[in-house]
Amino acid sequence: MTAPDFAAAITAGGRSSRYGSDKALAVLDGRTLLAHVAASLEPCAVKLLVAPPGRYALAGWHAVPDTRPGEGPLAGLEAALGAAPPGWVAFAGVDMPALTPAYWHALTAARTPGTLAVLALDGEGRPQPLAALYHTALRPHVTALLDAGERRLRLAVPDGHATVVAGLDARFFRNVNRPGDLEGEDPSTR
Repeated sequence: MTAPDFAAAITAGGRSSRYGSDKALAVLDGRTLLAHVAASLEPCAVKLLVAPPGRYALAGWHAVPDTRPGEGPLAGLEAALGAAPPGWVAFAGVDMPALTPAYWHALTAARTPGTLAVLALDGEGRPQPLAALYHTALRPHVTALLDAGERRLRLAVPDGHATVVAGLDARFFRNVNRPGDLEGEDPSTR
């Protein structure tokens, strides 16, 4: 597999209200959730961590403050798109520990001219916007949505500008929202 031609961004600015404590620091199979997600994006040359200043230290990752704290992942995407060099950004939530470099490679292979985002479909056919590729050209659209009061990440891409990828292993979409979600097998072995 060749080195990725996209920047990496992990959003870790949430309140973890359903989890009950900082889920980025929750440990699964000896590593924090943050470390699991970061490992999936390790080959990237540019690595951005969108989180409150000073909250996390992750070797090789550049801290990027959330431009609109408390406004959710759409605001995290805005911060990532603004901090990344022009081009593609792999945007991941800190609570998706089963992502791998192969997952990101599958999304990369699906890019087509005119596409501004590539999203995988989960086992139920739903696009997964919190583990997707976004082009920095989307930033004005994302900013306009936020300025208008919109907070839904699934609206980050205008109609007709997204490519979807089906058929990926459903385990990639493991999401940790509550402590009970940590039970199960090691995502790095999948």
